[in-house]
Amino acid sequence: MFTIDPERCKGCGLCVSVCPKKVLAMSETRMNARGYHPAELADAESCISCALCALICPDVAISIREEASGQ
Repeated sequence: MFTIDPERCKGCGLCVSVCPKKVLAMSETRMNARGYHPAELADAESCISCALCALICPDVAISIREEASGQ
């Protein structure tokens, strides 16, 4: 499960630059309370959950967790 907290994101774009599958993009329409355009998942199906974006995010705005299997 991939999540971005838009209120923590300062729009630096580091996550977009390290994504090997280029599934992240900076929002052109949304803006958070601090006036930044946050990152967003533009192509969820192509995400490989490598977590490079979460590792490089200086604001800890991105989290990747395994989905519960239900077993």
